[in-house]
Amino acid sequence: MTTAQTQELDVQPTPLALLLLGREADPRSERGVECPGDLPAPSDPDLVARARAAKEKLGDKVFVLGHHYQRDEVIQFADVTGDSFKLARDAAARPEAEYIVFCGVHFMAESADILTNDEQKVVLPDLAAGCSMADMATAEQVAECWDVLTEAGVAEQVVPVSYMNSSADIKAFTGRHGGTICTSSNAKRALEWAFQQGEKVLFLPDQHLGRNTAVRDMGMSLDDCVVYNPHKPNGGLSAEELRGAKMILWRGHCSVHGRFSLDSVNDVRARIPGVNVLVHPECRHEVVSAADYVGSTEYIIKALEAAPAGSKWAIGTELNLVRRLANRFAPEGKEIVFLDKTVCFCSTMNRIDLPHLVWALESLAEGTLVNRIEVDKETETYAKLALERMLALP
Repeated sequence: MTTAQTQELDVQPTPLALLLLGREADPRSERGVECPGDLPAPSDPDLVARARAAKEKLGDKVFVLGHHYQRDEVIQFADVTGDSFKLARDAAARPEAEYIVFCGVHFMAESADILTNDEQKVVLPDLAAGCSMADMATAEQVAECWDVLTEAGVAEQVVPVSYMNSSADIKAFTGRHGGTICTSSNAKRALEWAFQQGEKVLFLPDQHLGRNTAVRDMGMSLDDCVVYNPHKPNGGLSAEELRGAKMILWRGHCSVHGRFSLDSVNDVRARIPGVNVLVHPECRHEVVSAADYVGSTEYIIKALEAAPAGSKWAIGTELNLVRRLANRFAPEGKEIVFLDKTVCFCSTMNRIDLPHLVWALESLAEGTLVNRIEVDKETETYAKLALERMLALP
């Protein structure tokens, strides 16, 4: 439909539509889609050389972090690679670096800003690189949820546990209310700690990691879990349901890991006899239950490193990483395939491409600070408190 046709119908584009079209910003998440300069053309054959030259010019002033799910063209310039929390801690361990260029998504850059010192500046090459899961829990929605828990008479029994894949606002809420942060590696330890502090857990924002940890790793039943839907009155739950639950799961999920289904598992077993199915705990409960192995991104990498030659693996996680691992271990005779037949990149993570990285590095090399991610002091204080509780877990 043309602009003239929409005007004739008196149809006005919504802010969301403008955001998706790249013509507007989202003030709630502070993510825009424009750069204050011209991006290099993706077809520029000198992009790699330009990135290398800018990085060399900056020297020790810049430290580039690359998340495992990044494109190969970007991650080749990373000084360190890893999952979100590892990278944030790596940044904090390099106080001499004036600029931290985080090739990841918005919440990861926030975590890096929280953990680094005030003199360091965290840069996200594309401000529109968000996380659909993190965006499924806003500060306003979570505050309303706490009001619902209070009205049901259970708030004093509830300890919030928030996944690392959450905004700084949600981490701060967790810190204010006596809770802790967790990663996919230490979620069980975090929940064990939380249940020593209270009788119930509000798990934010990924329902699947919360459910899988509670049921698969801690022996709870599915009946111990309820799902709080922020788009329904009172979360779609009665006061009785809230009083009877041990795990109050936020209705959020990863758009990548949530795609894998039981059919995906059954199909790959039929196609590849003897295949080992290895999935991330952000996958649905029925997928995790049907898999042979379940673990974090770092767990997946280590499992494949230790796997015998000739073994066959179907991996349920982001496609960039799966392809990289398949290429890495092919010379060792390890067959590694993507769990689903459908291509499944993390679309927001993939917004960090070579043109954006070149633009960011060249801008910094010229003395222009761009796309800085800065968490306000109050939010940082309470978010850091929640992170420190996680670091103190036994």
